[in-house]
Amino acid sequence: MSSQRSTSEILSRIRRLEIRTRRIVETAFAGQYQSVFKGRGMNFDEVRPYQVGDEIRNIEWNVTARMGEPYVKKYVEERELTILLLLDLSESGGFGSRNLSKRELAAEVAALLAYCALRNNDKAGALLFTDRVEQYVPPRKGNTHVLRLIRDLLYFEPQNKGTDLSSGLDFLTNVLRRRAIIFLFSDFRTARSYERALAICAKKHDLVAVPVEDPAEMALPSVGLVQVEDPETGQTRLVDFSSRKARAEFAQLHDRWKTARDTIFQRHGVETIQLSTDLDYLPVLHNFFRRRQARLRSL
Repeated sequence: MSSQRSTSEILSRIRRLEIRTRRIVETAFAGQYQSVFKGRGMNFDEVRPYQVGDEIRNIEWNVTARMGEPYVKKYVEERELTILLLLDLSESGGFGSRNLSKRELAAEVAALLAYCALRNNDKAGALLFTDRVEQYVPPRKGNTHVLRLIRDLLYFEPQNKGTDLSSGLDFLTNVLRRRAIIFLFSDFRTARSYERALAICAKKHDLVAVPVEDPAEMALPSVGLVQVEDPETGQTRLVDFSSRKARAEFAQLHDRWKTARDTIFQRHGVETIQLSTDLDYLPVLHNFFRRRQARLRSL
């Protein structure tokens, strides 16, 4: 965030994002969110007369003895969930060749998910990280809390620039005592291994990976000599983008990296929502909800 941005500008942007995401949730995702995420268990609701096919284990013997006929306990799903937005704030997230940077896109989708949680009376929290944990906002309910999350997602300024996905994943594995739904927003561009931390977190929680990409990171334009800089290390290098060989090698490196990343997700049963700064994220989210509904029906 630019230190020269006024408070009124910041509040105005937060308000615009609040209105946009709230409207999307109320019109496009009213039922999908609730149908694809399950609560932590079942709560006792009431007793009712026994019907053929009911579980004998659910017979309420005290009521049965009093009424002279069998009664069973009726349960309802415990709906309250904990949603945790795990956001990579490393310097590479500031890149964007379209209208939004990767961080801005991640923040908007994260805000939308926070409003899904708010609408369904679930708790929402956030963990912001680089190569260290930068900010943790414990899960809570309420509109004021969601506005605080949006502010941090958009404007929190991290101390570090690097990426260590394990730092955020390990922190949540240790701090969250009950099962949560965790959305991990990152470009996943890191040389540090994160597979072990991801596997442990995915086993304990419902982990959804949200890779955020920009088309300029997938293929080099043929524009001649360009000095490129690694935003996280500051290292620079002169690259001839007009070289067919250089563009082919870059594309191959990207494909190998993406295949390795997706293999990690598949190995540990982590679902994904693939975002790109040049694409509308609404169809992507709808597709995720449909895939998840289909998977739940098949279980």
